[in-house]
Amino acid sequence: MRLGIDLGGTKTEIAVVSGDGSVVWTKRIDTSAESYSQILSQLKALVGEAYEVTGYDGSIGVSIPGSVSPVSGLIRGANTQVLNGRDFVNDLRAKVGRQVNVANDANCFTLSEATDGAACDYANVFGVILGTGCGGGLVIDNKLIQGRNMISGEWGHSPLPWIEERDLPRRHCWCGLFDCLETYISGSAVSREYEMFTGTNLPVQQIVEISSTNDNAEQVLLNLENRLARAFAIIINFIDPDAIVIGGGLSNLSRLYSSIPLQWGNYVFSDSVKTELLPPKYGDSSGIRGAAWLQ
Repeated sequence: MRLGIDLGGTKTEIAVVSGDGSVVWTKRIDTSAESYSQILSQLKALVGEAYEVTGYDGSIGVSIPGSVSPVSGLIRGANTQVLNGRDFVNDLRAKVGRQVNVANDANCFTLSEATDGAACDYANVFGVILGTGCGGGLVIDNKLIQGRNMISGEWGHSPLPWIEERDLPRRHCWCGLFDCLETYISGSAVSREYEMFTGTNLPVQQIVEISSTNDNAEQVLLNLENRLARAFAIIINFIDPDAIVIGGGLSNLSRLYSSIPLQWGNYVFSDSVKTELLPPKYGDSSGIRGAAWLQ
């Protein structure tokens, strides 16, 4: 068996997964994101409950909305801000008395979908999460590639390629730079663009629902599809993966899987593109499953 934890900004989920990938036991609670010590206490209680129910007493994998600095060992860039600057790995290890393995949530998503998910039949897999933000991960031959700087797959903070008139004016990203992919292809970016056109802020799902009768909504989605085609073309040119799997809220937009492959050949430096674009098998559960596979 394996134990995975998906530590999110609002929800924390724990699961014990058997060797064949089936979930033996799982539980979800609200995250006490206001206090670092409360988070550690919550995780200790969940790990203890998992032991009581399943008897599992081995190592733990944790998916977090940030990453571990290879220099300091401290958490950086986490949306759950109380984690930033903390020695989370060692603190949790001391709290629960277990080996602890930690990875970014996009990495865990990719590992899950490459191991026994939508892309399990492919050797080289790039996974992306298109939600409030935009993240990515890379798995080669079932091995998570985190990189020398522990930022492999941080594709959301690369610039949108082949800027067009429709992409202007330039967009400032929270990271301090301009034109990051996250400002164009995340769910929040889609809502902001619709607001730029109409003055009304709508969630992505509502924009999709009205797109058949609302020209502004349809144009926003057409822009998204073209930008994703350009963004994925960069990944294909750099890595040439067998498959790209989309996760996050935008993964539910079925039109992406047909429209993007029709366009990315205009940007890929090849006479053909055989890369598969896939929806996730496990969706929101991929984070916790990938955390379990970290061990």
